[in-house]
Order: sequence, then structure tokens, then C-alpha cells
Amino acid sequence: MPVLECDPTEARERLREAGATISPGKTDHEVFHADLGEAHAVAYEDSVVVQGKRPVDITAVLEGDGGGRVHVYFDGACRGNPGPSAVGYVLVDEHGIVEEGGETIGRATNNQAEYEALIRALEVAAQYGYREIEIRGDSELIVKQVRGAWQTNDPTLREYRVRVHELLEEFEEYSITHVPRETNERADDLANEALDNA
Repeated sequence: MPVLECDPTEARERLREAGATISPGKTDHEVFHADLGEAHAVAYEDSVVVQGKRPVDITAVLEGDGGGRVHVYFDGACRGNPGPSAVGYVLVDEHGIVEEGGETIGRATNNQAEYEALIRALEVAAQYGYREIEIRGDSELIVKQVRGAWQTNDPTLREYRVRVHELLEEFEEYSITHVPRETNERADDLANEALDNA
């Protein structure tokens, strides 16, 4: 549950401009409530508490600086191949971790889970408004297919690759690099924790 230190008047205006539904606070300490996408926020005198299934729907509006560079780590987890699957992702900019998450995605193959993780991470980065994105993943197959170094013969993976390239068009610059599993440990942990908690 993110707690953002910010001016409630400015926060209300930014959320209103983003299309949020604003309602009055329910206690003397609450300034207002806001709903946007799958997130709910409660504003206090000097902070906003964000809740809901996808807090990023609101945190992106209040924290996004509309530019800059972000490093993205992604990983998919699969128990069986195919089997129950989940994704994990971490976004890091010059200030530290911006957003991280893990969620189950149902039944998938390992490669499908990897692509789903990359897509989810790109969607979140786009919501924050970053202009440049540096992507890191420990799946050599996904990295090389996205780069175009390897062909994508599987029709489902081909569709995923097309979606990834559509999302990459949201950014002015991007790079995607294969990294060792230990470099990608946090994203891997988030995906596996999502499966453990399912």
C-alpha cells in the first residue's frame, strides 16, 4: 500500500485531469477520496494513501515525471510447462525502485509467462511516462526474439512479440539485454511469491 508525500490540492488536480472520480473525505482527517482504474486513494493533509488491485493506476499519475529513463527487470515463473504461471517485474529509476509487482496469469508455458512479464512491465513503465527504457531479463529466448536475432515460429509467442513491439513504440529509446539469473533475482522472487500465494 503506497503512501505518497504530496500536497493534496495538487494531487486532487492531477487526478482530476487524469479522469479520476473525486469524492469528499469521510472523516475530519481525510481531504478527499479518488478512484481511477483499479486503484483507490485517500488524501490526508500531507500524504495520499493508495490502495486497490493496481495502485500504479494512481501512483503513476502522482509520481510520474513525464520523462526520464527507467530500468526494467522482468521474469516469468511456471510450475510445470505448461502449468500455473505468474509474472514479476521491477522498475528502477535514479531515485530507486519506482514500482514492483507479481501476479498470477493462469496456465501458461514458461516462455509465455516470460513474455507476459515483459508486457506487464512495459505497460507499467508507459503509465509512468518514461521516455527511455532499459530492459533486463534472464530469458535469452525472449531477449533475442524481441531484438529480431532469433525467429519466432510459435504463433502464440509471435503474437506476444508483436504486442511487445507495439508497447516499445511508447518510448523514444529502448534497449533489451540478457542478464544472469542472479541479476534478475527480485523479479524472479516476485513471480514465485505470486505463485506461492495463489
